[in-house]
Amino acid sequence: MKARTSLFWRRIAADLQKPTRQRRTVNVYKIEQFARDGETIVVPGKVLSVGHLSKKVAVAAFTFSKEAEQKIKAAKGTVLSIQELLQKNPDGKKVRILG
Repeated sequence: MKARTSLFWRRIAADLQKPTRQRRTVNVYKIEQFARDGETIVVPGKVLSVGHLSKKVAVAAFTFSKEAEQKIKAAKGTVLSIQELLQKNPDGKKVRILG
C-alpha cells in the first residue's frame, strides 16, 4: 500500500525543487515577527542571521547560516532539517511556512 503525502509536504517539495536562486531566504527577524512562541516554522530555503530572536520556536529549513542556528538555539529554540520535521510530523499539522 502506498502512503499518501499530505498537501503540506507536497507544497514544501515543490518549493524545494525550484532552482537555488529562486528558493526562499528568511532572516531571523522575520521569524521573530511572524512566529508565535512554541510554534513550529518551516522555511523551504535558507535561514539567515539578520535580526534578534526572543521566542522559543522550532525551525526546520533546507539550510541555516551558522549565526542563525546559534541565535535560534540561544533563544531556547530547536533547529531541524526538513527531513527530521517530516519524520516527526508526517501530516504537517500545526506548522507554519515562512518565506
